[in-house]
Order: sequence, then structure tokens, then C-alpha cells
Amino acid sequence: MNSTRFSRRAVARTALLGTAALAATAVLPARRATASAALSPVPLPPLPALPPLDPTALQAAIDDLEHPPSTAAQLRVGGTAGHWRGTAGVSDIRTQRPVTMDDKVRIGSITKVFVATVVLQLVAEGRVGLDEPVRRVLPGLLPPRFGTVTVTHLLNHTSGLPDHVGIPDPKTAEEVFRHRFDHWTPQEWVATATHGPLKFTPGTRQEYRGINYALAALVIEEVTGRPYGEVVAARLLRPLDLTRTVVPGDDPRIHGRHVHGYLAMADGGLRDITAYDQSSSRGEGDMISAPIDLDRLLTALFSGELLPPELLRLMFTLPPADVRMLDGSPARYSTGLQQAVVNGVTFWGKTGETYGYKNAMFSTRDQRRRFTLTYHPTTARNGEESRMITRVVDLLTRSPSGVGAAA
Repeated sequence: MNSTRFSRRAVARTALLGTAALAATAVLPARRATASAALSPVPLPPLPALPPLDPTALQAAIDDLEHPPSTAAQLRVGGTAGHWRGTAGVSDIRTQRPVTMDDKVRIGSITKVFVATVVLQLVAEGRVGLDEPVRRVLPGLLPPRFGTVTVTHLLNHTSGLPDHVGIPDPKTAEEVFRHRFDHWTPQEWVATATHGPLKFTPGTRQEYRGINYALAALVIEEVTGRPYGEVVAARLLRPLDLTRTVVPGDDPRIHGRHVHGYLAMADGGLRDITAYDQSSSRGEGDMISAPIDLDRLLTALFSGELLPPELLRLMFTLPPADVRMLDGSPARYSTGLQQAVVNGVTFWGKTGETYGYKNAMFSTRDQRRRFTLTYHPTTARNGEESRMITRVVDLLTRSPSGVGAAA
């Protein structure tokens, strides 16, 4: 079998087979991108054949809202090998309004793609260096023993920062609701991950951690003097006309037409979890968007419209082979993206999830096949919530001879 789950948590258990500018409020000293930006790209393997799109099978894949239990799905397939789009389910179980491709959703960790792109734009402008210590950019935030952690280590998850201490860890849907409006300042959140020593020497191992991008968002703010959401809007959202994409800040709601998220409670009923304080996900998982906007971002990014070639290359370059995940599997995260190989087809992109929302945004490097899938599992995160992604990606990659099967 040659398929790989696209789940952040499944990824933590299973090795993948491969893995205009905002005007500054103050002029900062120029900083070099440094040698990290000069890495050579990984040689591209021979391109496998892609199957023709099967609209009937794709619609059936998202119509199955029982595996996992979900309320809705939106799938947008693009690229030079064909286009298709479809929806299933309802955006609101109370009104039974059918979901549309324009409805907004919470995109979870796909937020990281926006943040990484902006940081790399600042690197291109000489305003921050990839090899610059984070403590130098953000003085007083990290303890001296973390002095070797650089901007690069944040962006490719090789920082070695400690686990969080003293934060809620809900085990049931009921506990999730009890903590849904907990609020954290960025400084308070960072402080929960600065206890004890580094877990490993920065740059020697890889561990996917949201705190890396919470810090990256603070780097954006320190370098520009503006809230990270304003910088993302000025550099990406407005230039690309991403009108459905929002950095919500302290607002726990989604405004305009959107898909509601739900969680199944102990009694079997569904409770609306759409309104949720995202302060603990700031910079790493707090954004709101829609499939059409995510496809537009992916197209612009992969087409080289947002970054110079030497920095875009970093987004398609994994750490050296001797840098492994903590479980010993190969590194699978680059600078801002993750790599996944399914049925011999290599994708780059990002998954994202938060309660009631699950997303995947991926493309082949040559953009022969892109897809954005958003859907709405109602179960607490239990490892089964990625099943829809698995069957959709299998349909998009299985060779015409039928080789390959869903995981």
C-alpha cells in the first residue's frame, strides 16, 4: 500500500514517503537571508500518471458523511489535469441550509502557510534573517537557554521547544465546551512552553508544534510594528482578493455565510461549537477562509507570485535526511508546508483542524493536480477524522491501472 493519511495526528504516528509589501512603520536595519535560503531543491522524481477525474466517485466520497460522522463537505479540485467541485450536507443543522463552495470555515493549521509566506517575504526584504536567533528578534520573551533557536527552526518545526505546561487538555466534548472561551495573551501562551530545557538541540530533530508559529506571528509583529493579521491582510489577502479570508483576532465568531461546526455530546446530540476563542491558536491555527480563497493562495504561491525563487524553494525542501521526527520517521515538514506521497504522487500543502472543522489544501509541485477539501467531523479528535481526506486523495492519485488503495 502506498497511501498516506493527511492527518496531523496520523502524520505524527506514520512516516510519509517523501515529506504588495506592507509599508513599515519604521525602517529597520537590513538583514541577510543567510545561507539557509541557498539550499538546493530536492531533485524531482519522474512524474507519475494521474487518473482522469471521476465526478461520480468524487461526489460519493464526500456524500459519505458517516465515515467520519460529519455535517458537511466542500471539495474543489483544480490544476492542469482537470477541474471539479462539489458539496455535500448542510451548513447549519437548525436551518438545513445546504453548504456552498463560498461558505467560510475555520482552517486551523493552514494558517501556518500564510504566516510562513509573510515571514519569507520579510526575509526577502532583508528585514529579518532566517538564521537570526529568535531571542534577538523578540527580546525578553524566551529564556537565555533557548538562545540557539532561530527563525528557520520555528518555520520548519526543528526548534526543540518544550511541551506546554499548565494548559487545559480536554478529553471529552463536554470539557471542550467548558474551555471554549478561555483567553490567552500571546505572551501568556508562549510562557506555557518555556519551562524546562529544550527537548533537543535545535535543527537536529523535527517535531510539529503550534508554538513555533505563535512565535513566528510575533516575529512578524516585531519586524513590522503591526498586528500580524493586518500584515497578512496587506500582503496576501488584499493583493490576492481573498475576500472570504479573515484573521479574526479576539473575535470568537465567524461573520457572513459560513459552515457551522458541531461536536457530538455524551447523549448523542450535536452542539454548535462554531463560536470559539482562538487565542491559543493565534498565528498557528486561528484563521478563517473558504475553498476558493485557499485554492487561489495555493496557485499564487506555487506559481512564484509571492516569493523569490530561492525562498520559494525552501517551501519544497525538507530538512537533511539525518533530521528525523521524534519517533524516528523521516522529517515531513518544510518551511511552511508539509509533504505527502500518495500512490506515488508527491503533494505539498497543509492540513488544518479545529473542533468541528477539518481541512486539507495540497498540490503537486507542477500544479497538475490541486485540491482543497473542507469538511466537518462531529467527533472529538480520535484519529478517525481523516478518513474523508484519505478516500478523496486516493481517487485523485490512483493510477489508471487501479494500483493503490485507500488507507
